[in-house]
Amino acid sequence: MSSDHPGRRPRRPPHSPYALPAVLAAIALLLILTAHVASAAPTQLAGPATIDQVFANITAWITGIVAAIATTFLTIGGLRYLMAAGDPGEVEKAKGAIKSAGIGYMLAILAPVILDILKGLVGAK
Repeated sequence: MSSDHPGRRPRRPPHSPYALPAVLAAIALLLILTAHVASAAPTQLAGPATIDQVFANITAWITGIVAAIATTFLTIGGLRYLMAAGDPGEVEKAKGAIKSAGIGYMLAILAPVILDILKGLVGAK
């Protein structure tokens, strides 16, 4: 208790309106993760059977990562374009981000072709 005002409770700082939902979300996430870890039986992971499987896995990962980055650039470019409010400099930056997204999508489409060329150079069939 405060000595300045006997009998009064000390003031608490106001809480953020997002504090309770954030704590509840963290607890729910913790419960989900612990339930998943507890239910998962330990297994030994098998390596890929062939070099073809390695290249297929690499192709899938590269395509997914490049597509995700391109989608991020497309989103940023679209938001910049919407929020440019007629400013020519911001409009050009937005167009540049959208062009970069287009290049990223083309790379994602060409990733399997590029890796097929690499497979041919390595000698994997």
